[in-house]
Amino acid sequence: MPRMATPLLFLRDIHLDFGDTALLDGAELSVGRGERLCLVGRNGSGKSTLLKIAAGLMEPDSGTRFAQPGATIRYLPQEPSLAGFASTRDYVEAGLGEGYDSNRTHYLLGELGLTGAEEPSRLSGGEARRAALARALAPSPDILLLDEPTNHLDLPAIEWLEGELGGMNAALILISHDRRFLQNLSRATIWLDRGQTRRLEQGFAAYETWRDDVLAQEELERHKLDRKIAMELDWVRYGVSGRRKRNQGRLAKLGALRRGRREQLQVTGQVKLSAAEGEEGGTRVIEAKKISKSYGERCIVRDFSIRILRGDRIGIVGPNGAGKTTLINLLTGRLAPDSGNVKLGAGLAIAALDQNRATLDPETLLGAVLTGGSGDIVHVGGQARHVVSYMKDFLFTPQQARTPVRVLSGGERARLLLAKVLAAPSNLLVLDEPTNDLDLETLDLLEEMIANYPGTALIVSHDRDFLDRVATSVLMAEGDGRFVEYAGGYSDMVAQRGQGVEARQPEEAAKPVAVASEPRKPAPRRRKVSFADKHALETLPGRIAALEAQIGELQTKLSDGALYARDPTGFAAISEQLGALQAELIQSEERWLRLEMSREEIEGA
Repeated sequence: MPRMATPLLFLRDIHLDFGDTALLDGAELSVGRGERLCLVGRNGSGKSTLLKIAAGLMEPDSGTRFAQPGATIRYLPQEPSLAGFASTRDYVEAGLGEGYDSNRTHYLLGELGLTGAEEPSRLSGGEARRAALARALAPSPDILLLDEPTNHLDLPAIEWLEGELGGMNAALILISHDRRFLQNLSRATIWLDRGQTRRLEQGFAAYETWRDDVLAQEELERHKLDRKIAMELDWVRYGVSGRRKRNQGRLAKLGALRRGRREQLQVTGQVKLSAAEGEEGGTRVIEAKKISKSYGERCIVRDFSIRILRGDRIGIVGPNGAGKTTLINLLTGRLAPDSGNVKLGAGLAIAALDQNRATLDPETLLGAVLTGGSGDIVHVGGQARHVVSYMKDFLFTPQQARTPVRVLSGGERARLLLAKVLAAPSNLLVLDEPTNDLDLETLDLLEEMIANYPGTALIVSHDRDFLDRVATSVLMAEGDGRFVEYAGGYSDMVAQRGQGVEARQPEEAAKPVAVASEPRKPAPRRRKVSFADKHALETLPGRIAALEAQIGELQTKLSDGALYARDPTGFAAISEQLGALQAELIQSEERWLRLEMSREEIEGA
C-alpha cells in the first residue's frame, strides 16, 4: 500500500472543559495540502474553539497538535483587533513578513472595499473583519483557517471571495453559515457534535443527508437499548426468586445497561421558532407610488413603486451602501420620502430585527431581555409563558436566564434577538440580515417559520441560499437609486437578469496609498454557471418527466366518463391536483429554458 502523505496540520484526541462541561471530548482534525474542509456544528458546539486550537492560539486541556515546520498558517477570527496599527495597510502588511507584495495588498484591500488609509479606531466591525480577511489572504498561505468569512460581506464581495479562494493552492478549513459558500468550496466535511468529530469525504452538499442518517441510526440504537432495558426489568420483576447466583449476574447486567443509558449523550434539542401573530390586517400591506429619497446630491431611492400584499416575502439585495436599509425605512413609515407617497395597511403591527447586535445591553440578564426586566413572564402570541420555558425553545438552559448578555457567543446573541423579536405580536416582519451568526439547524427552522408566517416579511440578506428558500420575489438595487422587482428567489433573479449583484461604484474613488510600483490590476473574472443553476439544470429534466407522468395518470383517471357520477368529490380533487401539476410543469419548463439559454450565453462568451 502506498504511504499516505503527512498532513500539514493535525489535532488528535483534543479535550477541553469549560467548568463542568466537556466542550471538546476527543475531537480530531487533519488537513493535507490543498484540502478544502468545512467545519460544521451547532452554535456553542466548540467550532471556533477548535479552530483557535488549530491556529495555535489556544491550548487544550490534553491532546496533540502538530503543524508541519515552515508551513504558513493564517487564521481569520470573528472579532479581529487592529489596535496598535496606524492604518489598515499597516495592519495587513504586518502579517506578511519580508519580501511582501504591496501590489497584492492593494488588490485585496480594494476588492474588499478598503483603501489602506483607514484608521483602525474609526472602522466599523464589518470593515475591521474585511481588513482581517485581507491580512489572512495576503501571504498566499499554506493553510487558511477562516471563521465566518462571509459575515459583513455583501454579495459582490462574497462571490469575489469564492473565486479568490477557489483559485488558491492553500488548504482551507471553513466555518460558515452560508450554505452556498460551503457548497461551492468544500470537498470534505468535519462535523463537530457533542465534543467529538466525524469526517465525511464529501463536501457540504452531502452533509445534511449524512448527518440525518447518522442521527437516525443513533435513535434506532437508543430504541433497541430501551427495549433491552425494558425486557431485563420485566425479568427482574417476575423471575428474581430462583437461581440466586445467576440472578446477581443479570442484576449487574441491568445496572450496567442503565448506567450506559444515563451516560449516553443525547442529541441537543431543536430550536422552536414561531412568530407571535398580530391582527390579520388587510390584504394590502404597503403601497408605494413613485417615492424618492436623496441625501445631498446622492439619490438613494429613485421613483420607486410597489404594492406588497399579505403573504408576500420580499427579499432585498444589493451591494453595501446601495440604500437597502433606507428603502426598508421608507416602506415601513420610519422615514418620509422626498417625493411620492407610501400607504400602510390598516392594523399594521411591525416586528423588526436589526442587524446591529449592539442594541443588546451587555450587562442585562438574558431573562430580563425577554421580559423587559419585569417578573418571569413573557407574552408570546397572547399567551403568558415562563421565561425559562420560552428560552428552552431557543436552546438556552435555565441557568442562562440569570447570566449577562456579554458572555454569549455571536450565535447565541442572534438567537436571543430572534426570541425577543418573535415574541412581539406582528403581521409584518422586517428582518435585516437575519442569518448572521445563526447555525445551519437554526437557519432551517427560521426558513420554516418564515414560510409558515401568516403575515408579510421584508428581508434584507446577502445569503443566496436563504433567499432561494424563502423569497417570493427579490428587489434588486440596480444602481443610481433604482430598485427592480424580480419574481422568485435569488437564483431566479440571476436567471432573469443575466447576472448577480455587482459592486457599487463609489461616486468619487478614494486615492490609493502610494506603492513602489503600479498596482496589479486583477483580470476580469469570467462569468460562470452558479452551483444552484447547475444543480437546477441537472435536476429539472427529471422533475419535468415526473410531472408529465403524473399528469398523464390523472388525465387517464379523468377520462373515465362515470367518475363524476360515481365520486364527484374525488373528481374535483383530481381536477384540482391536475391544474396544480400543469402549472408547476409550465414553471419548471420555463425556468429550465431560461437557465439553458443563460448557460449557452456564458459558455459561448
